[in-house]
Amino acid sequence: MSRNAERRQRIFLVGMMGSGKSTIGKLLAERLGYDLVDIDSVIEEHAGISISEIFSLRGEAAFRRLESAVLADTANRIKLVFATGGGILQNDENREIILNSGLVVWLNCSVETLSKRVGDGTTRPLLQDHDRRERLKQLIEERTPDYRQAHFQIDTEQNPLEEIVEQITDYYRNWLTLDEN
Repeated sequence: MSRNAERRQRIFLVGMMGSGKSTIGKLLAERLGYDLVDIDSVIEEHAGISISEIFSLRGEAAFRRLESAVLADTANRIKLVFATGGGILQNDENREIILNSGLVVWLNCSVETLSKRVGDGTTRPLLQDHDRRERLKQLIEERTPDYRQAHFQIDTEQNPLEEIVEQITDYYRNWLTLDEN
């Protein structure tokens, strides 16, 4: 199988915390018969502690190193849907791997929706000790330029989950058939 054909068998879901990456990733993987790599879950499994504990005990830089390691270890496998961490594209190497290794889908929604979905933010290290809505606005502003590099963007607040998965599946199937030139 050619490198380009392999590349076409990976989908990376990117977007803010609360945008639906894990939930949509699971449904999309099931629909396609692919495996799901939920990067945060893999990190927690390997570390033996929660993401919040990693941030608290080891700091954000340690978490980002683990995130990059999981991506590097799995990005060459095929038939995968990746539910990435919200800040994964801020790392230049991660961004290059993701943009060159498969279809990148930006799951987007408003600050209001994100704020409702993340609840009180106690399990979200980047929201602790901050005004949740203001911090979300700041993170969106910082990350949007990276998210805009995705191949496809979809709004996850207006449509039912099944419709979102169907739209991503349709886009992915069309993307698979694109001329490889």
